[in-house]
Amino acid sequence: MIKPLRKRGLFALAFFSLIFVSSCNPFSPSGNQKVFRVNLGTEPPSLDWSLATDHVSFNVIANLVVGLAEFDKSLKPAPVVAKSWDILDGGKRIVFHLRDDVAWSDGQKVRAQDFEYSWKRLLNPKTASEYAYILFDILNAQEYHEGKITDERLVGVKAAGDWTLQVQLKHPASYFLSITTFEVTYPQRQDIIEKFGSKWTEPGNIVTNGPFLLTSWKHENEIQLSANPNFFLGKPAVEKVEMFMVNEKTTALAMYEQGQLDFLDNHSIPILEKPRLSKVAGFQRVPQLRGYYYGFITDRKPFDDVRVRRAFSMAIDRSVFPKILHGGEQPASSWIPSGMLGHNPRIGLMYNPPEARRLLREAGYPDGKGFPPVTLAYNTDEDHKIVAEAVQGMWKRNLGILVRLENQEWKVYLKKLQTDPPHIFRLGWGADYPDPDNFMKLFTSLSGNNNTRWKNPRYDELLELAAREFNPKRRIRLYDEAQKILCERDIPITPLFTTAESTVLKPRYSGLEYSSMGRLVLKDVKPKESKLPAVSDRQSAKGFWRLAGR
Repeated sequence: MIKPLRKRGLFALAFFSLIFVSSCNPFSPSGNQKVFRVNLGTEPPSLDWSLATDHVSFNVIANLVVGLAEFDKSLKPAPVVAKSWDILDGGKRIVFHLRDDVAWSDGQKVRAQDFEYSWKRLLNPKTASEYAYILFDILNAQEYHEGKITDERLVGVKAAGDWTLQVQLKHPASYFLSITTFEVTYPQRQDIIEKFGSKWTEPGNIVTNGPFLLTSWKHENEIQLSANPNFFLGKPAVEKVEMFMVNEKTTALAMYEQGQLDFLDNHSIPILEKPRLSKVAGFQRVPQLRGYYYGFITDRKPFDDVRVRRAFSMAIDRSVFPKILHGGEQPASSWIPSGMLGHNPRIGLMYNPPEARRLLREAGYPDGKGFPPVTLAYNTDEDHKIVAEAVQGMWKRNLGILVRLENQEWKVYLKKLQTDPPHIFRLGWGADYPDPDNFMKLFTSLSGNNNTRWKNPRYDELLELAAREFNPKRRIRLYDEAQKILCERDIPITPLFTTAESTVLKPRYSGLEYSSMGRLVLKDVKPKESKLPAVSDRQSAKGFWRLAGR
């Protein structure tokens, strides 16, 4: 899924100055360990799991809803709402057998019909989901989404009674069970969505089946969750989760150190503080199946010329990024990340300024002369700013081209990518399921998440062949060829690095461990017994402003 970050700065400081002097201080470290506090960093663009595309939204949704399966510690699909499944007809048919003791938050049972509705809603062209393509392995799914057939009964997913879900695939797909762990495949209630329309995800309307319930959503400020007492796997140990939207990393860190937050991740840790925090109790750094890239709009001058795209890629020294970001990043010239089948660091364009200048001359821009004004855009965040300024300097030094930088708040940025994209844009991608198909299909002709406007029939064909291939060695050969098209020949994107997740958890809690998938799952968080005295509001506010540098 798409990786975001940050937004408002001065607003955050003004906001916290008010709440800390208020007699009703919601962030006061009262000693109540049944309340767990985290920072989302920004407003979730959507809590509709048919429409969400980003890490922030899914971090909330993952605590509200569960699906057929989830990943175990070895990143293999394990049953959740499904108690078992049968793989039939050589892998072309999958039958899921559902538990009969899973309830929605209004008491109704979760049924196979709720999955059928959810999947067909994702595919329905009226939904306009950017993730519809993820189910195109299902028989007639693509045809239904493209309007070639209008009868949803022809789509190969059907409830055979309340507790049996049948899925018919076009062809065997080695990764399909993994897809069922991804939030976009989770069940939905047709009656609720039809009753409330676009407001169905608001507190008081939404009906969920996960470990927590959505009790409050103060847009742009805070989300509150409460433990679901009827969650079929057991009520969570923490009674309440408070999710703040503090975009300023220094503010978030100050809140953590003053006891106002219980957990920090990359969204909340300033770059220069990472070395210091790596030495404190509760710190972890976990390599992620997550890539960071710059994309080119390939149908707009000057990046409709592949020589220009190649030149811009070869003018980037990726070895710089771990040195300036301090977060365990690894330079990457290919797209499939380390730790995943098909990873090949030998693929991609390496740093070569003389060749980059030669390509630029050949394209008609010697030493950058005559090159039109172009913009590199990124969503507002200090990490992205540092990367953009470093790359801007490399392009100026190596190509003689000064690229304009532009940043926008996350939701505005995502909309602009769809309606009026810049020449070059920054995005990241984290694994929705740990298979190269998830990374590579991002840039197919049919992908709603392909913002480059690039299409290559051979690339699409290779991914179809890889989807049907169960032999790992043959799959790797197919992905190698596809990666060479993506990262060496056509260059709609230039990968920059893979990331790691730096996290800090208050020692008074346990049970929150990031995997390489990087999802914030809170159902297993448990408070430890503590005899620490509560801190008064006056002490808290004084300490906060000292740490914030007031």
